[in-house]
Amino acid sequence: MKMRYLLRLFMVTLTFSLSLSVQASSEEERVVWRFGLEEIEGSVQDIYAKEFKRIIEEKSGGEVVVDIYSYGTLGESEDLTALTTLGTLQLTHASVGIIGSLVPEMQVFNIPYIYSHDDELNQSVIASNPTLYEVLGNALIDQDLRLMTLYLEGDMVWSTNQEVVKPSDFKQFRMRVMNSPLVIESFQLYGADAVPLPYSQVYGALQANIVDGQTNPVFSIEEMKFYEVTEYMIWPGKQKFTTSVIANQAWYLSLSPEHKTLLRETFQGLSDYILEKQQALNKKQLATIKAFKPSMTFITLNRSQQNAFKKLAEPVRSRYVELVGKPGERLLEALDEALAHKK
Repeated sequence: MKMRYLLRLFMVTLTFSLSLSVQASSEEERVVWRFGLEEIEGSVQDIYAKEFKRIIEEKSGGEVVVDIYSYGTLGESEDLTALTTLGTLQLTHASVGIIGSLVPEMQVFNIPYIYSHDDELNQSVIASNPTLYEVLGNALIDQDLRLMTLYLEGDMVWSTNQEVVKPSDFKQFRMRVMNSPLVIESFQLYGADAVPLPYSQVYGALQANIVDGQTNPVFSIEEMKFYEVTEYMIWPGKQKFTTSVIANQAWYLSLSPEHKTLLRETFQGLSDYILEKQQALNKKQLATIKAFKPSMTFITLNRSQQNAFKKLAEPVRSRYVELVGKPGERLLEALDEALAHKK
């Protein structure tokens, strides 16, 4: 399994390197930053990357050019992280569910009901909390990576082929999940059979009844057409899709002070921007789903229903601390303190 992955990564890197050599003669006078996305064009990550590109190129006076690589161009999410570690990509998105397998500290955002009901507060905390960036930043540096920023992509929604409003509804239910230990454990605690599958295989698995449901933000459910092969969309409450932007550590350290400042200021400025954009996109895509599939049933769990799942998931917190140790315990305490009054 590992050998096949390494071979695939080698082929992706070789193909990408050959394409870069063709471009090199026309780019000798430019500095090119290559930015990978886990999502397709038109997605939240695509919106983010395009605004990042616009700002960087404008403020650098054209000295820096940002090349964006959408989902599938360079493989799956794990490939993007590996290519960034190698320095083939300078920047990439890394959802915490995926990168959490490599950097367990990142799985803190996969703990069910960790967030508050106030997304402006949630976004502010994950964009600037000093303990968060210290703990996660140090863990990523150990992998030759650097944490640049974190942001929300919207509420996690269960799209399923049957109604799920209580834990017993997950009995004999196959739920597609990201390959993240805490996400897998959470659905197992709910009573489901958690099935890790790559993002590109989800539609086919739903269509063939290999799985009975999956979980993603609304925009993803619309863009990937998951609503075509499920009958219910269920909001479990205060569970958010969280992504990071990471950089190659050696590349970042090689930057001039001016470029480091440009990066820092750009990421800071994009925090409020992307919150507004993702909320608008998720609202728009939900309207699209309702228009194309009037038969879809939409359910928002009430407080009592949420609490039933929240109680079952309580062991995930201690499991996170077991995985990460003292830094994880410190990070959990910092997030609880920052978000407690709005939970």
